[in-house]
Amino acid sequence: MGLFDFIRNEFIEVIDWVDNSIDTVIWKFQDKGNNIKNGAQLTVRESQVALLMNEGEFGDVYESGRFSLTTNNMPITTTLKSWKYGFDSPFKVDVYFANTKQFTNLKWGTSGAVMLQDSQLGQIRLKSFGSFAIKINDIKKVITQFSGTNPYIKIATIEETLKKCIASKLAEGLARANISVFELASKFTEIGAIIKPILQLEMDVFGIELTYFYIESVSLPEEVEKMIDKKTELNILRGNLNEFNQMQSGIALEKMAENEGTIGAMGAGIILNNTLGQQAQNTNTTNKTELLDVLKQLGELKNNGVLTEEEFNTKKKEILSKL
Repeated sequence: MGLFDFIRNEFIEVIDWVDNSIDTVIWKFQDKGNNIKNGAQLTVRESQVALLMNEGEFGDVYESGRFSLTTNNMPITTTLKSWKYGFDSPFKVDVYFANTKQFTNLKWGTSGAVMLQDSQLGQIRLKSFGSFAIKINDIKKVITQFSGTNPYIKIATIEETLKKCIASKLAEGLARANISVFELASKFTEIGAIIKPILQLEMDVFGIELTYFYIESVSLPEEVEKMIDKKTELNILRGNLNEFNQMQSGIALEKMAENEGTIGAMGAGIILNNTLGQQAQNTNTTNKTELLDVLKQLGELKNNGVLTEEEFNTKKKEILSKL
């Protein structure tokens, strides 16, 4: 190999990134200390963005396509380097590529309990888990926040940071949703839609777009779960009791209507009045039983430290006023 061949091989003429991984977000082109030849070909594939950086300062950004790196195609970098028009010597810059595809099925979860102010039970501790997806929309911010001197950034690094961000904002989102713990399980989609814009404001700092956010499960203290189960049982029991009474009343009225004369009509009226009165009494009894049961379970929550003395007394006063 001659001297001129050696010098020519020191200049970089082709710059691109063939991503063989599935988890690389940012990758720095490995120039091995060589200079870039004026007019070198930069290829940016679909779902990629390229960025030039000169001595720590951001230069030109390139979307998908093929570009000749000359002063005409590097206006910002040309200014940073104070090149005169027509500069045609080899030069040195760092080239970063960003993967702009959507990274899906990322997981988030609360490492500890999050406090929720419930409209019925006061302060409740809960844990929650789910999934989310992101994509890069500002390569400069991502490099600033995550890269440092690293030649690449993996999605796991970003995922870990965003998980903490989500956990810290979850309580705020639940407060805005203003949904009781008794309804949480049936409102995951609605709550997620409320929380997503709150999280997006945080992720804008990182140059990241939150493409979807899902809540998949919520874990409540055992005492609260028992209370929810009891409430469900009472609702089912009350519904079945009313249906049974209505069915029995219907049968009695049909039989009475079959009898001719005033006595039959009077009897039907008496049964109807008695039935309505009995239903009202049953409903009232069921409501009282339910309220007393809730009061008992609130006492258990207070004893277990879930509710404060003040919160318990407030709810007790409210329940007793309804008895």
